[in-house]
Amino acid sequence: MTIKSINNVPLLGFAAYSGTGKTTLLEALLPKLTETGLRIGVLKHAHHNFDVDKPGKDSYRLRKAGASQMLISSRYRHALMTETPDSEADFEHLLSRFDHQALDLILVEGCKNIAFPKIELNRHVVGKPWLHPSDDNIIAIASDSELDVAIPTMSINDLDAIKQFILDYAKSRNASSPAAACCDTLSPAFLSVVQGQQKILEAISPINATETIALERAYGRALAEDISSPINVPAYTNSAMDGYAIRGEDIGHDQFDVVASIMAGHGYDKTLTKGQAAQIMTGAPMPDGADTVVMREQAIVDGERVGFANASIKQGQNVRQAGEDLAIGQAVFTSGTLLQAPEMGMIASLGMNTVSVKRALRVAVFSTGDEVQAPGTPLNANSIYDSNRYTIMAMLQKLGCEIVDLGILEDNEAVMENAIVEASKSADLIITSGGVSVGDADFIKNVLEKRGSVDFWRINMRPGRPLAFGDISDVPFFGLPGNPVAVMVSFINFVEPAIKKMQGVSEFEPLKVSAVATESLRSRQGRTEFSRGVYEIDNITGQLSVKTTGKQGSGILRSMSEANCLIEIAPHIDTVKPGESVTIIPLQGRI
Repeated sequence: MTIKSINNVPLLGFAAYSGTGKTTLLEALLPKLTETGLRIGVLKHAHHNFDVDKPGKDSYRLRKAGASQMLISSRYRHALMTETPDSEADFEHLLSRFDHQALDLILVEGCKNIAFPKIELNRHVVGKPWLHPSDDNIIAIASDSELDVAIPTMSINDLDAIKQFILDYAKSRNASSPAAACCDTLSPAFLSVVQGQQKILEAISPINATETIALERAYGRALAEDISSPINVPAYTNSAMDGYAIRGEDIGHDQFDVVASIMAGHGYDKTLTKGQAAQIMTGAPMPDGADTVVMREQAIVDGERVGFANASIKQGQNVRQAGEDLAIGQAVFTSGTLLQAPEMGMIASLGMNTVSVKRALRVAVFSTGDEVQAPGTPLNANSIYDSNRYTIMAMLQKLGCEIVDLGILEDNEAVMENAIVEASKSADLIITSGGVSVGDADFIKNVLEKRGSVDFWRINMRPGRPLAFGDISDVPFFGLPGNPVAVMVSFINFVEPAIKKMQGVSEFEPLKVSAVATESLRSRQGRTEFSRGVYEIDNITGQLSVKTTGKQGSGILRSMSEANCLIEIAPHIDTVKPGESVTIIPLQGRI
């Protein structure tokens, strides 16, 4: 998707190789443009580190001292400097920093790999290749060469001609309707990944059925109701470590009489008095009168007496108070919380051995086609083994779903219709793969049109462009692409969030993080590209880096087994260079 404006402010860039003189040209152009009354913002992208302010200045000193954002203001201007040590700021985020109501045009120097309208600058002496043959976003050329091209050309030395082109461009963009001036509206035949996700999630509702089950069976389920603590946690005041319990007012005494040894699970039924101490283990209840624990390593034991000559002791140290973690009636978890190991342990610590959860989602899965064959049988001519159904069922198992396996349905409309209708009577969701491209002529389409309301979409992504979504007798239906890798990519982006919402899980968006690319990554502008990748963590800096698994054909299933993440390249980017930041979707626990 090409970014033509931001909040209705037209956007125009200058694309050129280093040495062409972009800054010099802009410096000469800006006075000519502003004298016409045009209010201009400029975004300059630098490939190197830079400092805005000078060493020794107050703002510089405060920023270097640790301020991640430094806002400096005077009577004449203000500037916000933001440190981005982990990853470079996103282009659209940078554009959003401008005060758009005070601008008529934003000019961009650099960012030549991002999809937005640009004027290409070229000087023959620099000796660099042309950009416009491979970049559809170049709308004009300013150069010192004679050209025969379909787009407008100007002399790079004719500032008045370049100025007039920019004025005409700004006027035409500002005259457009708001709908036309903002990001391009996608063709009705295509949806962006985000648009597809939004449409699906808007149509999906959580299931209402709940059940109370044993806590040990609750992993991966969503809470059906809030949980409040029925007890204090800890239930009683106890020692946080092995040591000696004493009275705070006795701190400073040279020697203490050891009157008891208190083990975890046991208590001391007397009250400590002046000069007394009790040996105590971690988790054991504090004796009456004691409020401080000195760790065992700081103790000097002499028979039945103990001293702490070298210890620095503070009253109340190393003691966990009753209800310190949770007080009776305090909220612990809200409905929709996904139960995993920490949550199950927390619930067990409250003394609860059952929990109310959303009923497990029942998902019907089937494959179609006479060419599709079950594994374990001799492969017939012109046939393929059914891998997609097993892939889908494995991902459903990871999500805690109850699977209704309908197997392989032959290319017979009556058989398909009967199976799908029967599945809709008991399943909460139906999933199949293949036969969902707009040009396909599969029996399944006739069944879906007859028995349900299903739309066949083309998603602006690769792999996984074809997608069908709708309902069969009010039961949500997903028709995924036929290619094995496309099945998994589509499942992660569209099916998994829908399932989590149906399960009642409150957090259902795929986890995304930033990593630094270690190799050049290419995409086609206007679509979201998902590559199989391998990310690593630098043991010293903690920085994530990522590279691809190699060839990225959508039928190469092995590349998915080698990957531990998906690399997501946004529609407005066509190239990610080594060292630049890119978005990844970790796959652990997902496939």
